[in-house]
Amino acid sequence: MLLIGGLVFLLLCVFGSFAASGGAIGPLVKSMPFELITILGAGIGTFAMANSMADIKHVPGALKTAVKGPSFGRQDYIDLLGLLFFFARLAQTQGVMALESHIETPMESTAFAAYPKIRDNNRVRNLICDYLRMISMNMDDAFQFDEVMSRELTKNLKEDTHVAHGLQTLADGLPALGIVAAVLGVIKTMGSISKPPEVLGEMIAGALVGTFLGVLLAYGMVGPLAGRIQSVVEEDAHYYDLIRVVFVAYLQGNPAQVSVEIGRKDIPMHLMPSFQEIDTAINELSIG
Repeated sequence: MLLIGGLVFLLLCVFGSFAASGGAIGPLVKSMPFELITILGAGIGTFAMANSMADIKHVPGALKTAVKGPSFGRQDYIDLLGLLFFFARLAQTQGVMALESHIETPMESTAFAAYPKIRDNNRVRNLICDYLRMISMNMDDAFQFDEVMSRELTKNLKEDTHVAHGLQTLADGLPALGIVAAVLGVIKTMGSISKPPEVLGEMIAGALVGTFLGVLLAYGMVGPLAGRIQSVVEEDAHYYDLIRVVFVAYLQGNPAQVSVEIGRKDIPMHLMPSFQEIDTAINELSIG
């Protein structure tokens, strides 16, 4: 909602101030559809040229992400730490083979059933199960484990931010595409140089709309949209990285509760639950 509200406020300020100051809306409205076709058409074409089909297919999802915002809130971090505590304690008290029933059939696991949002999130569930499986296969070197998981998380983050980078590249090029539209308008005007001054003035004004729209789309819409997608993806990445932090702390020989506390300290400040909240959540665990 913040994204949509900001966009509406932007347009009201730009076009409202122009109209309030006595600007002629007529030439703007008349020229805008054709200038938009030129700029947006060229922009879409260049975006398609610069990106793969897989990246283009991710654009709708990225736009949805920008509107919805981060996927994980404070309670989601509490739930994740509770689940990770259970697995760490289970491995320490009963051995790593006790993890097998949970990681091989996670949809039937009582541990995952206690946290349905985690269970139903394929990426989170698979990430937990894959690396618990490595631990159960005696991958107990914390440094090697950290390196392997860090590489995967870095790869995932790079893939998740590719749409944002592509949109930012598009935003950088939109002012130039606006100039292209404006130059075409000037060419059209010069072809009608014999017409009366009032007609030429309106045609020149229409040509300048291209430059205006190119700059507005770049710095007022597409650029901020790319930044929003980037920030949301990076914030969500902290949630996935929390799994790595807790597992590495566990492999370093820390007790389950200490491992969870180390993970809690890695959560972004505005989402970080207190020690008491985590302690209460752990004490209330009722997983069979």
